Amino acid sequence: MTAPVASGSHHRPVVRVGDALSIPYSRRGVVVFAVLVLVIAAVAVITLTAGRLGIELPNLLPALLSDPGGKEGFVLGRLRGPRLAVAVATGATLGVAGTLFQTVTRNPLGSPDVIGLGAGAAAGAAAAGLLWPGVIPIPAGALLGASIAMAAVWLGTGRGFSSPSRFIIVGIGVSAMGYAFTQYVIARSGREQATVLASYLNGTLASRSWGDAAVIWAALAVLLPAALLLGRRLLLIEMGDETADALGGRSGRTRLLSIAVAVCLSAAAVSVAGPVAFVALTAPQIARRLGRMAGAGIVLSAATGALLLATADLLVQQAPFDVHLPVGILTAAVGGVYLGYLLIREWKKGTI
Repeated sequence: MTAPVASGSHHRPVVRVGDALSIPYSRRGVVVFAVLVLVIAAVAVITLTAGRLGIELPNLLPALLSDPGGKEGFVLGRLRGPRLAVAVATGATLGVAGTLFQTVTRNPLGSPDVIGLGAGAAAGAAAAGLLWPGVIPIPAGALLGASIAMAAVWLGTGRGFSSPSRFIIVGIGVSAMGYAFTQYVIARSGREQATVLASYLNGTLASRSWGDAAVIWAALAVLLPAALLLGRRLLLIEMGDETADALGGRSGRTRLLSIAVAVCLSAAAVSVAGPVAFVALTAPQIARRLGRMAGAGIVLSAATGALLLATADLLVQQAPFDVHLPVGILTAAVGGVYLGYLLIREWKKGTI
C-alpha cells in the first residue's frame, strides 16, 4: 500500500511492505527507474549478441527460453551469460554501498574506493586466496579485510564515524596500507599466480561462473532489503545528527548499521569481481541528479550502478584492443577524472 510521508515541506508517497519496511518514492524516481531498467535490458541484449561470438538476434529469445546447445549454449552458459549476471548484480551492490557511505558521511567523497574499504577487502581476498588457500573462503577473506579496514578508520579518526572529513582522510591512509599489503602478497606469489591476482585486483568480470553470480545475487537479495530498512532514518541523518536524534533517527546506531551493511555489500562485490573502481563513487550522485530527490535513493543508485558496470564491461569486451582489459581499468580511468573534479569542488567549498 502507499501513504504520504513528510519530507521537509513536501509530502512524498511511500510503498509499505508490512509494518517494518516503507520506501519513499517520487513519480519522477519511478519513471527514471523504469528507464534505467529498459536501458540495462538493452545493454544486456547487445552484450549477448554483439561481436563474432555473439548470438544472432533472432535466436536470442528462443535460446533464453530453452536449454540450447552449441554456440548459443556456450555463450549463455559459460562465456557471456554468467559475466553479464555478475556485472549487473555487482554494479547494483556497489551503487547501494556507495549511497550508504555518502549519506552517513554527508560527503560525496564517502565511497568504498576512497575510504579504504575496497582496498581492505581486496587485501583480505588476496590473503585468503594466495597466502592461506583453502583455510578461509575468498568471500570470508574479503569481508574480514573490509572489516579490519573500517575498524582501522574508526580508531584512526579518534571520533568514530561522526567526522566526515577525518573519516575520508584516514580512509585514504588505510587504503594505501591495504594496497601495500596486496603488493606484498603479489611479491610472494609465483609468476602465474601473480598474473591472475593482478588482473583480479584491477577489477575483472572475465571467466565468471554461475557460482559467482549466485554469490553476488544472494548477497544483494539479503542486503538490499537491509539497506531499504534504514532508508527513512538516513533521510533524517542528512538533516544533521541533532535533528535526526530529536526525530527518533538514532544517528549513531543508524550510521553504524549503515556502514556494516555497506561493508558486507562491498566485500561481496570484491569477492566475485575484485575492487572495481569508482562505480560506488559515481552511481549515487548520478542517481540523485536523475531522480532530483532528497535522501539516499537506494533503489535508483542500485539501478544506476548496474547500468554503469554492465555498460563498462560491454565496452571492454567489444573494444578493439590487442588484450582483454579488466573492466576496472576503464572505470578507474573515467572515475579518476570525476574524483579529481570532486576534490576541486569540495576544496573550493572548504569542506576538505
